[in-house]
Amino acid sequence: MEQGRRVLVTGVAGDLAGLVTAALERRDDVAAIFGVDVRTPSTDLQRTEFVRADVRNPVVARLLTTERIDTVLHMSTASTPARSGGRAMMKERNVIGAMQLLAACQNTPTLRRFVLKSTAAVYGSEHTDPVSFRETDLPRTPPRHGYAKDASEIETYARSFARRRTDVELTVLRFANFVGGHLDSAFSALFSLPAVPTVLGYDPRLQFCHEEDAVAVLERVTCASHPGTYNVAGDGVVYLSQAIRLAGRVPAPVPQPFVDVVAGMVRRSGRLDVSAEQLRFLQFGRVIDTTRLREDVGYVPRWSSRAAFEDLVRQRRIRGLLAHDDVRRLEREVNAFLARQDQRRFLAGRSEGQP
Repeated sequence: MEQGRRVLVTGVAGDLAGLVTAALERRDDVAAIFGVDVRTPSTDLQRTEFVRADVRNPVVARLLTTERIDTVLHMSTASTPARSGGRAMMKERNVIGAMQLLAACQNTPTLRRFVLKSTAAVYGSEHTDPVSFRETDLPRTPPRHGYAKDASEIETYARSFARRRTDVELTVLRFANFVGGHLDSAFSALFSLPAVPTVLGYDPRLQFCHEEDAVAVLERVTCASHPGTYNVAGDGVVYLSQAIRLAGRVPAPVPQPFVDVVAGMVRRSGRLDVSAEQLRFLQFGRVIDTTRLREDVGYVPRWSSRAAFEDLVRQRRIRGLLAHDDVRRLEREVNAFLARQDQRRFLAGRSEGQP
């Protein structure tokens, strides 16, 4: 009998999924890999059997059974409507697709492990959020729109599946925002804009997960027993204003009431597939606690959040419109000007109030 894991990877044509699959190919304890996607993978995969299919296709259920799959790595959840053919199609593929995949897994007797790539966006983003989210924390306001809502629903269905199939280990990985030279993410696109949209009056804390750490964690939990839910992010935080300076960009402050309008304008311009929900994230930010990842999985991220973002700038060769020193100088001048204006208004108010 052939030894080693028999792995099914959904969404194998994705940038991150391709990197993870290539890493699995190099492992001696992985006997066979099957990749499912509607697109052909761009990664040069040597021993992965590619199956062109949507996860909703009955062929996936047959593949699970006939190939005696024991591990499923689900990575086909889309985060942007444009690449999915619109929001309605995105939800159909994300949520209904996950439900049908889990139904197929329910009837796969050889299955022993299900790994779900999820997102820290399931925690939401509010002014009442804790300093950092632990895996047991619930969002103050559950996600109501877009990718975050889809991911939250998929996690619920995955946990229901795990309760029915107690012989299957479920691992859920909630990643911070991905950055890296090989990944096309919302944040890499955001910082390719000449001016970065911000919400006026807010400077949120951001966390990033470097692609190398993401690949390492996904590879580890696919090939070893680590059931449970884990936050994944680099150490530390980066304030949005710091990220803008590091990229040599300039901020474009948007008053809060006009965030939805600006999101629509940016999306229609074709420069960035951004939702209003993602721009609202730039108001409060989000920080997650990674203690469980270190203690239970035994993985310490190689890249801090700042180092990961700096690597994005370097790898993508993001060139600032202004040199970093010029950006800092202009920032000091603007702050000094605003301080003078505040002082003048204060003195004017005092003189008007005198008898």
